[in-house]
Amino acid sequence: MVQSVTDGVVLLEVAWPEPIGANAYLVDDGEVTLIDAGPPLPRRSLDGEIRAAGYALGDIDRVLLTHYDIDHVGGLARVDLCVPIYIGALDRRLVRRSWSPPWTHHKGAFHRLVRRVYSLSGADLRGVTDGDRIGGFLAFHTPGHNPGHTVYLHADSEAAMLGDLVWNTAEGFVVPPWVDSYDPGRIVDSVARIAEQRFEAACVGHGPPLAGGGREALQTLASVLAAEP
Repeated sequence: MVQSVTDGVVLLEVAWPEPIGANAYLVDDGEVTLIDAGPPLPRRSLDGEIRAAGYALGDIDRVLLTHYDIDHVGGLARVDLCVPIYIGALDRRLVRRSWSPPWTHHKGAFHRLVRRVYSLSGADLRGVTDGDRIGGFLAFHTPGHNPGHTVYLHADSEAAMLGDLVWNTAEGFVVPPWVDSYDPGRIVDSVARIAEQRFEAACVGHGPPLAGGGREALQTLASVLAAEP
């Protein structure tokens, strides 16, 4: 069932228990934005969670994708949304095959296979670059986990849509593992950058969101990462 994170932001509980699947969110600031879409075989249907939150598919004005991974985009295959879908420009190139990672890269090889099945064909897929404003959101290019990974900050709700910049675990925030990332070193830089921004709610892709103290939690992780050799 849906869970309120902060004013105007709800968690759609489409993810299976960790580590399978990823969260999706709805933000209503006068326009309704879906953040990520969960896995292709969700624990609860994306459509059902949207309806449980009091909305219909036709109420959604846009989709923001933090990055191209099957557990974040797969749910789009199960809903009929004729709205703009925004994704980091480099991940858009990956999906549209105007750029291909080398087969020798562990995650790149996986993406070259997955995009054949989840190509987002027919979608109005729009590339996002650093500093773009989309409705009430400001986009930050945060590479490392994916080349085009993007964090979206929403000023009205003081919420950060973090995607897989970090995962929230029982021990606190951690960065995604090497096997699931393109460049772990760049994740460290991306975490440090977002930790400098203003927000309270941390809407993570994996693990429970934080309604408050999100920036402090990210700053703590940034300090730990900076101290590592």
